[in-house]
Amino acid sequence: HAARPGNPALRGHVTAGPPSGRPRSSTTRRTLIVSYPESTRRSAAAGSQDQASKKLPETDAIFENLNQVHAHAARDPETLRISLDTKAKVKIGEFSRGGVARGAEVVQAVDHDMHPDAVLAPAGILELAADQLNIVFGTSRDTSDFVADALELWWTNRHKVHGQVRRLQIDLDNGPEIASSRTQFMKRLVEFSDRHQLTLELAYYPPYHSKYNPIERCWGILENHWNGALLTSIDTVLSWAKTMTWRAVTPIVHLLDRVYETGVRLTPSEFQPTAARLKRSTLLPKWSLLIEPQTG
Repeated sequence: HAARPGNPALRGHVTAGPPSGRPRSSTTRRTLIVSYPESTRRSAAAGSQDQASKKLPETDAIFENLNQVHAHAARDPETLRISLDTKAKVKIGEFSRGGVARGAEVVQAVDHDMHPDAVLAPAGILELAADQLNIVFGTSRDTSDFVADALELWWTNRHKVHGQVRRLQIDLDNGPEIASSRTQFMKRLVEFSDRHQLTLELAYYPPYHSKYNPIERCWGILENHWNGALLTSIDTVLSWAKTMTWRAVTPIVHLLDRVYETGVRLTPSEFQPTAARLKRSTLLPKWSLLIEPQTG
């Protein structure tokens, strides 16, 4: 069997201390932020996805394919391996997140997150070789176009650092907005490949195993970092995200303020030109595919 990584909840580090400024306290709030027993705390990466016992017939072959593409990426100086995924939406407001915070005064918070002031959709891109985490917070919906725009924003910001790169090897899970069957996402990736003249190699993790995607461990670290804070504004969320660390490296954080529509799909005839560009694996067509750029 292909080797599995260790416990994602044990990876990475968290910086101590909040950003400057402290959320205001309120005498109208009902529930204190309190310390919960250690046994009840679980990281986001190891939470609801703890279903590794579920397997497809292809699961071992998928992991073997991942091992092979990762080994190739490590050997090739023109290949950059990244891990890409989104996380649960972040609700803005004076809500308890189940954590603790130190301070001279008791800070109070509401015990439910109804009627948030705003909702942010985070997308993360982890550059594996440098341990550089990039987080894009969207102000709209988590869609294929949002993820594609986050990838575009990341590469626009980072391509000069990776001037030698001609190939991106991308680790993904099979979330509904980024699956290889998602027509709009595949269309956007083909356009990205052509625009930047990059070969894209997509390597998907099998269902119920997305916790092995490296970016998932970063989300757990972020949750532990800010779970004692009141995320009362977009600026507060961005500030807290900027002060976490992943393996001693602080993340690059962006805000993407754009409206996205859900349910954007291509008809079979519209998708045909894109489908023709996808070089799918014979054995694992849903889990391993290649997109090569065209010129002109």
